[in-house]
Amino acid sequence: MVSVENLEVEFGAVKAVQGVTFTVSEGASFGLVGESGSGKTTVLRVLGAAVPVSRGKVTIGGRPVAPGKDFYRSLQMVFQDPYGSLHPRQSIDRILSEPLLIHGLDDHEARIRRALDEVALPAAMRFRYPHQLSGGQRQRVAIARALMVEPRLLLLDEPTSALDVSVQAEILNLLSELRRQRGLTYVLVTHNLPVVAHLCETIAVMQHGKIVETLESDALRARRASHAYTRQLIENSLELEEGDPQAAPANALPAGAAKFR
Repeated sequence: MVSVENLEVEFGAVKAVQGVTFTVSEGASFGLVGESGSGKTTVLRVLGAAVPVSRGKVTIGGRPVAPGKDFYRSLQMVFQDPYGSLHPRQSIDRILSEPLLIHGLDDHEARIRRALDEVALPAAMRFRYPHQLSGGQRQRVAIARALMVEPRLLLLDEPTSALDVSVQAEILNLLSELRRQRGLTYVLVTHNLPVVAHLCETIAVMQHGKIVETLESDALRARRASHAYTRQLIENSLELEEGDPQAAPANALPAGAAKFR
């Protein structure tokens, strides 16, 4: 579904991404993890045709990345901020209708009802506005909007980081269920190791624009990392969970999402 070969992205003299290579099979979930400035979000934006490729080759479904209606039918993006990504003056009905209008799809009523049902929002939410919803409800709307054109690939940019931990668990479980039901492929960007270990089978660790290690989620949970930077990320995650009296308990995330102990 996704093929990235020797990707390089430069912004002037800054090399944001350097020689990144990975593939994602159809129906798989792939995570990019690293600290801020590691280049992971830039890679995601390249996949979404929001950032140009300086050098290398990127394909989605075997086709080169190229903005256009057909391209955006095949993939959609869910952003970090569920309030900033929704138009504040549009009702939820209008927000969900807009992709259907842009892509010339019919049967709006049935599609909107189905989308709301899939993300577990009541039909009454349809005529509310974003400011009338909670953060978790807004993110459910953003996920529903992404599903309206029936994409094969979802690009997830820190989809739970702006939410309370208890709500994060609900959204992660929702994403897992939607992937199972629809056969979706995910590429997830996050700095949260428990989240990526729960949602993704394969994780690439990025530092200074490069992938320094790729490992399976089981290896990450078992702390079987070979690169020093990955080991440090795991250690930092442990210190945060164990040392912060305000941190949520490990069981606030879904089962298996925080097994670093």
